[in-house]
Amino acid sequence: MSETPLAGRRPLIAILRGIAPSAAVPVARALVDAGFGLIEVPLNSPDPLASIAAMADALGDRADFGAGTVLTPEEVGAVAGAGARFAVSPNTDTAVIHETKRRGLGSYPGAFTPTECLAALKAGADALKIFPASMMGPSGLKAIRAVLPAGTRVYAVGGADADTFPAWLAAGADGFGIGSALYAPGRDAQEVGRRARAIVAAYDGAISTPIGGA
Repeated sequence: MSETPLAGRRPLIAILRGIAPSAAVPVARALVDAGFGLIEVPLNSPDPLASIAAMADALGDRADFGAGTVLTPEEVGAVAGAGARFAVSPNTDTAVIHETKRRGLGSYPGAFTPTECLAALKAGADALKIFPASMMGPSGLKAIRAVLPAGTRVYAVGGADADTFPAWLAAGADGFGIGSALYAPGRDAQEVGRRARAIVAAYDGAISTPIGGA
């Protein structure tokens, strides 16, 4: 696969489901300071376009901001207008993928079966979001990896966490989407930053440790 528009960032996506615009910039700054370079606001959050626009305006030179739960081509247009650089979906919808790429955004569709994975790649997806990862498990990803094209980038989302990073990486995961382990409505920026630092440290430790131990 060709290099994604978001190459060069640590492959950890912070998922801020439920965040309000008033909290968006302080929380995003805490995440960026901790080492996160990819931050997603799902569209079922309060006024998500305002949050994306505020974060991109304040911190767009330090991180890439995107939208999650993107379900239609029209929503792709709206998030692009807000300054998003990538779109994440829970499903594989080729029309959404095509519109995402037409607008020059990174495309991260949700996929679970080999059929969905290959259809998403054929439509132009930059990477696959394995969702829900908890149902597939590392063993399932290892099996699917055998039929994916070389160079396919895979993010495990929904069940992958700091404790399981080594197992997922050994199975072929390239990165992770982290939601409630990082952010929940009402959690302040200081607490989000503390959690983010711990997750970044766990990820960095996992990729620096040879599979099978030190």
